[in-house]
Amino acid sequence: MDTIVQELLDADVGKVLVNEPLANHTTIKIGGPTDLFIEPKNIDSIQRTIGIIKKHGIQWRAIGRGSNLLVSDKGIEGAVIKLGDGVDHLKIDGETITVGGGFSVIKLSTMISKKGLSGLEFASGIPGSVGGAVYMNAGAHGSDISKIIKKAHILFEDGTMEWFLNEELQYSYRTSILQKERPGICIEAVFELVSGAREEIVALMKKNKDYRRNTQPWNFPCAGSIFRNPLPNYAGRLIEDSGLKGHSIGGAKISELHGNFIVNTGTAKAQDVLDLIQFVKETIKELHDINLETEVEIIGRK
Repeated sequence: MDTIVQELLDADVGKVLVNEPLANHTTIKIGGPTDLFIEPKNIDSIQRTIGIIKKHGIQWRAIGRGSNLLVSDKGIEGAVIKLGDGVDHLKIDGETITVGGGFSVIKLSTMISKKGLSGLEFASGIPGSVGGAVYMNAGAHGSDISKIIKKAHILFEDGTMEWFLNEELQYSYRTSILQKERPGICIEAVFELVSGAREEIVALMKKNKDYRRNTQPWNFPCAGSIFRNPLPNYAGRLIEDSGLKGHSIGGAKISELHGNFIVNTGTAKAQDVLDLIQFVKETIKELHDINLETEVEIIGRK
């Protein structure tokens, strides 16, 4: 590992850490260490990083701001590449914006609204990165990423990069081709927005943000929505109707504010969350004959 670390440092890729706890990089504040943690300082650095990692046969995965992510207590084998401050560029050209995968979705939606551009109002309370939002087709308030994205610059597991048009991303509810058929991460995206009345856009942004603040437990560490909505039903409503709000296992608890959120009360382990997820699945199946599927991505050593 020392040899790889030195190569990465010599290549000037950015921040390089060994045995870094991923609890420091997830919004639920849970996760064991990764063998190697790299935060590249730009897109070229990502390519250099992948080249070195591949040369040594090390498996890797990328993360953004750590929302919608549950990392095993045993951590992650291999390398984790974080798309953060080094991949957060933004270019605005009329109604078209090009933005790095590491850019905060909340920050982006706020900035864009103040410029009188409409289309990202739904994202005003989504606490992830642009790359993660593109990967999972993040959405809220009746809209999602698929409605505004023109194309995305994708980094694949073999280190190659390619631009994918909207239709090539094969979007559906909280899903894209990047999750299964063509595993990859978004390092850059181009969005097509619409000019509108700045005051109206900002007001809608505030309304959406206030709604999320009042109905979701962002005062506790959490990973966002745990389950996909089994439409036409809603996971949160099913969980609430089943009397599960407030139920806890270890340091993990189903939020009393919103049934589809599991919060870390301060001492939660990943296993606590996994056990609580399984308990909810079994209860909803027994009471409603509905199979809930997780929206949160579960990764790491078993």
